[in-house]
Amino acid sequence: MNCKPLILCTFVAVAMCLVHFGNALPAISHYTHKRFDSMGGIDFIQVCLNNCVQCKTMLGDYFQGQTCALSCLKFKGKAIPDCEDIASIAPFLNALE
Repeated sequence: MNCKPLILCTFVAVAMCLVHFGNALPAISHYTHKRFDSMGGIDFIQVCLNNCVQCKTMLGDYFQGQTCALSCLKFKGKAIPDCEDIASIAPFLNALE
């Protein structure tokens, strides 16, 4: 029995499903702005929130994690913090005494 046609048919079916459902919007009905990079499948808000958590873990009390997370939501992930770039996290730093 030759399995090549079956494998090819399965591959085509999976590819068609990915193309059809790949650009699906999140389950937030009121969301109107671009949240995803449809070509790369990147969710900018989620990346922003994950970076806030990472910075809070790295910097502890020196970093305002909640303020960072709120800015991710407010600006829809357009300004993603980078824990190693002081300019991108400066608004969220505390000066502990």
